[in-house]
Amino acid sequence: MTWYLIAAIGIAGLITLALRALPFAVLKPLRRSKFVRSLGEWMPAGILLILAVVVLRDEIAARGSQWWMVLAATAVTVAVHLFGGRRALLSIAAGTGCYVALVNLL
Repeated sequence: MTWYLIAAIGIAGLITLALRALPFAVLKPLRRSKFVRSLGEWMPAGILLILAVVVLRDEIAARGSQWWMVLAATAVTVAVHLFGGRRALLSIAAGTGCYVALVNLL
């Protein structure tokens, strides 16, 4: 019984290692591909855009007549990001602070 468990754990470990190494082995020849490089440039921005649109849509729908608070906090986030040296943590903190202040004070 003990050898059976040791063999099962060993096989599971080898399969896990192979599955984790496989993407790197497949990716190596694809690094020269223009398509993969293009995906690497555009996908992060595209995914972020989709996330922002979905979150803003849901939050605007949830706020009802106070939808302008979401847009104001978004504008603050964008402005601080563009004029504050493109520091993500600073812009996120400013936008979040603006939103929390608007929701709690008005």
